[in-house]
Amino acid sequence: MARLLVFGERDDAEEVAETLGEWFPEVGVPRVVRETLAGEDDAEDAQWLVVVEGLDEAVLGRVDELVEWYDGWREES
Repeated sequence: MARLLVFGERDDAEEVAETLGEWFPEVGVPRVVRETLAGEDDAEDAQWLVVVEGLDEAVLGRVDELVEWYDGWREES
């Protein structure tokens, strides 16, 4: 199952992706992508997503703490 970590700032998303890649090398470095919304012409307000696959349920508390530190949140896809 893919998990989406959502951030308002690109720098925050990239920092979290790098940290997760270090913490959990078995899942590799997560992808950072810009959220695209259907019908949106102005991407200025679009969120930054860190797409993580393969994280064990047992580590989600640690991931959530990291995401919260950067004022983000986690969504399941």
